[in-house]
Amino acid sequence: MRTSPVWSPEQYGTYADERGRPYADLVGRVRAADVRTVVDLGCGPGGLTVTLREVWPEATIVGVDNSPQMLEAAQRFADERLSFELGDVREWAVEPGSVDVIVTNATLQWVPEQLDLLPGFVRALRPGGWLAIQIPGNGNAPSHAILRELANTDPYAEFAKDSSLRPDVPGPAEYVDALSAEGCVVDAWETTYFHLLSGDNAVLEWVKGTGARPVLQTLPDELRVRFEAEYGARLAEAYPQRDYGTLLPFRRIFAVAHKKG
Repeated sequence: MRTSPVWSPEQYGTYADERGRPYADLVGRVRAADVRTVVDLGCGPGGLTVTLREVWPEATIVGVDNSPQMLEAAQRFADERLSFELGDVREWAVEPGSVDVIVTNATLQWVPEQLDLLPGFVRALRPGGWLAIQIPGNGNAPSHAILRELANTDPYAEFAKDSSLRPDVPGPAEYVDALSAEGCVVDAWETTYFHLLSGDNAVLEWVKGTGARPVLQTLPDELRVRFEAEYGARLAEAYPQRDYGTLLPFRRIFAVAHKKG
């Protein structure tokens, strides 16, 4: 088991409705019938995983995450058909042909070798099973560009330079190629959401729960406060707050694969 950085379910839960919309859009493209077993890889605090009970009420659902903090928060949703377990998506494996639906939402962007994992996911599916993937595709957005630039300047670079790096993510066409090679029919697309966020310096609060978290955690306390102030000021300039809120464009990439029977 690989160790995981510390996640804050509370911070991640900020703007939960906006974070949940891509999940619903993803699952809505899965046309599975007679579903008995569902696995949510990278389930986080479980608030989205629990919605799968409404989609497949007769299925046994397992949420997997490598964050003890997230799993602790997820346990409030557990029941006889929904459970949560500690596991790393890079090491997850089950008996081949034993799962009807695999969902992995906003997780694989953290894994440089994610395309290498796809054959194992497909093997885990029964013939006719479904794999649904969503990842952020906003690595070049101002929120991330500013983060990288600031993390590479003194006095932060000594601690945060490496933690600001992110692997390149596949585009829709790469998912089509990789999953078609595994015997799947693939539906892939991308969407840019224009989230309207409320609150002061809303984009800072958003990224503190996800993209900026590794950088902030590598900094000593006194530098973290200074970094957050500088980063927040630049984000407020890049994403100005209006009377109606703060607009955050957010590109996401989707792939839904149906394993041939």
